[in-house]
Amino acid sequence: MVSQPWFLTLGLALLATQASAAVALASPFTDHAVFQRERPVPVWGTADAGETVTVSCAGISAKAVAGADGKWKVELAPLPVGGPYDVTVSGSSTIVVKNVLVGDVWLCSGQSNMAFGLNRVVNKTQEVAQANHPTLRLFKVGLVAKEQPQSTCEGTWQICTPKSAAGFSAVAYYFGRELTKELNVPIGLMVSAWGGTGAESWTSQSILEASAEFRAVFPAWDKTVADSPKAMERYRTVDLAKWEKEAAAAKAAGQPVPKKPREPNGPNTPHLRPAALYNGMIAPLVPYGLRGVIWYQGEANATGTRAEAYRRLLPQMVAGWRADFGNDFPFHLVQLANFGLDQVKVPSDPWPVVPWAVLRESQALVAATMPKSGLAVAIDVGDPNDIHPANKQAVGQRLALIALAKDYGKDVEFSGPVAKAMIITGTIAEVHFEHAQGLSAKEGDLQGFTIAGEDGRFRPAQAVIRGATVQVSCPEIPNPISVRYAWGNSPSGNLVNQAGLPAGPFRFPRK
Repeated sequence: MVSQPWFLTLGLALLATQASAAVALASPFTDHAVFQRERPVPVWGTADAGETVTVSCAGISAKAVAGADGKWKVELAPLPVGGPYDVTVSGSSTIVVKNVLVGDVWLCSGQSNMAFGLNRVVNKTQEVAQANHPTLRLFKVGLVAKEQPQSTCEGTWQICTPKSAAGFSAVAYYFGRELTKELNVPIGLMVSAWGGTGAESWTSQSILEASAEFRAVFPAWDKTVADSPKAMERYRTVDLAKWEKEAAAAKAAGQPVPKKPREPNGPNTPHLRPAALYNGMIAPLVPYGLRGVIWYQGEANATGTRAEAYRRLLPQMVAGWRADFGNDFPFHLVQLANFGLDQVKVPSDPWPVVPWAVLRESQALVAATMPKSGLAVAIDVGDPNDIHPANKQAVGQRLALIALAKDYGKDVEFSGPVAKAMIITGTIAEVHFEHAQGLSAKEGDLQGFTIAGEDGRFRPAQAVIRGATVQVSCPEIPNPISVRYAWGNSPSGNLVNQAGLPAGPFRFPRK
């Protein structure tokens, strides 16, 4: 037998090694992960085509054979609350994922107010210092916008410590902290959020294209991209040039420099591309086991007709997520906080009062009509001068109350007063509420109600609490037909219930 030269043998061995793909796990499976309790646990990844892969955790094992594309997936039998465990994945190579807990996993998504870090909240120094919760685990998805659904994303699970929590979503952290405390089970928080993004970007292409109303977002985006060179040229030669002159004049006069104009949308703003964030930041998580979703988004959709369309878009987005994850999970959303001046005070206000109010109405309608959904009202904890209010504690806690009541069966009040009907008798419009035990005005007289007659002109109203109702009237309007409450950018409404939770904005009749 003729032996091969040593260098040929080594070369063949190297080629064989390169041709064989080591077993790999999908992005969400890292040390310190949390698996969803009491449900089948999907685990997936890649390997050589035809390779048998075995996954073991807590004495339970499952096997799968990698397909022609190298992908494999197993489902471990449901696991009870517990850990820490090691998860062993073996095939041609072996991976051990350490310190895995079994509890509840919540996906936390949206735009900048969901991404807003704990290191920016009210009392941030103390809050960060106290963020030490070993059974609370944090996973932050990297910011990626893609034209096609992705199978991987950036992110690793972290134990909640002051260091890992500081830049993590404050709303998600407070939500998870409350659940950990009240339920005494491990909680995993997966944050997938990007500032300035519309719901269209978080919705899959298949869902958008299936809708006669929303498939138009694709040619609209293509036109935005095509028009962007001219828009950028105008930006540089007109908008930016004007700002530079104004900024120079302000500096010379010792006055504040005006805000620099934002660049027009186009290829350089990929996070606004329809379906792009679903592709890059949701698809890689599918079908990870989830207990539910919390959602803080809407500012980007509070423009023009999009505010009203949101009440149809968001349920379609959620239906797509539920189908893709194979999980009819709860979906709880935050209603937009108060921000900006109202048009009745400043006609040139750049944040029109109607779209923001209509967007809040859309959010309330979605939460009221979509199964397994709840609404955290934040109209009282915003900042008229800052679209990113620092009081995220209240928002996270209100979301937690909804989950505790609706999803975990706890006997807690989870909602402020909710207007259900209006009955007009003579000069009085009587609004009936649910969650109205201890209905009262917080700090002073009841504010925020306006009333209109047939001319449609709304005037400040007298509002009087009568049990679980509020009677609304105005001497100038003998025949009222419409009532609004907290209908504006930063309205003055102060109606609360015994739990101190605020009533959300509403109008009758609804449109």
